[in-house]
Amino acid sequence: MLPVFLLFAALNPDLEQIAREAHGHAGAMALMLGGYGASLELRSAEHFPMQSVYKFPIGMAVLHAVDEGTLKLDQSVTVRKSELVPAALRSPLRDKYPAEECEITVRELLRYMVSESDGTASDVLLRVVGGAAKVQTYLDTIGISEVRVATTEMEMARDDKAQYRNWATPRGMMLLLRALQTGRGLSPSSRQYLLDCMTQTETGLNRILGMLPAGTLVAHKTGTSNTVNGTTAATNDVGLVTLPNGETLAVVVFVSDSPADAAVREGVIAKIARAAWDWSVSGKVASR
Repeated sequence: MLPVFLLFAALNPDLEQIAREAHGHAGAMALMLGGYGASLELRSAEHFPMQSVYKFPIGMAVLHAVDEGTLKLDQSVTVRKSELVPAALRSPLRDKYPAEECEITVRELLRYMVSESDGTASDVLLRVVGGAAKVQTYLDTIGISEVRVATTEMEMARDDKAQYRNWATPRGMMLLLRALQTGRGLSPSSRQYLLDCMTQTETGLNRILGMLPAGTLVAHKTGTSNTVNGTTAATNDVGLVTLPNGETLAVVVFVSDSPADAAVREGVIAKIARAAWDWSVSGKVASR
């Protein structure tokens, strides 16, 4: 039998060739968690704007605060009228309460923020947890140095350049996915609630999920910017994919500064995820 490293080298797909279809800047990483530690990587150390992917680390920080007892899932939080994000941003919560304050629990705010990628819920939870600096302190505590949470959804709506201050490397985001999978920095119940919310994600169904076999379980978080002057700054998806044998494949794909249309950008993510799937479920790769 060939050595394991030769098997991996022979089977590695050409992520760069797939990424070129977007005519922008793309980075990706795929890692079998609990396996050999082999990975697929494309510009894994470069910075990419997260857009709504940053709601994933915010969610982890909020649930850590719940674990510490400084927040409770069922405590009620006032959503101020001034916190309703503008119409250009996704916010089912704002659409439900368009002109008034409302009271909503931390649990529901988390579901809105993660499962529905709600900008209003994200900003409210960022305020409640103590701001971007508090989230960053949490990430630093669990050893995540290449994910930066710096601005709010409201700030990004006012200034397109602000989104570049919320950045991650594919490697940093992979480490955060691995932390979630292994339960580092969260209690078992908080970890499970976040995974449930990510599994129920309603956005980006043509991205990581787009070319995977029907019924594949994926816990993921998407991120998408507006298109300005024909260029889309961010089309992203990151998540944990359950393989047929029950093992977990972590996938991170960031597509930035692309002039391609949504179908092409999302197709790049889907093709990279499928290439990672084929790479991970190969009988040769799984052999010892």
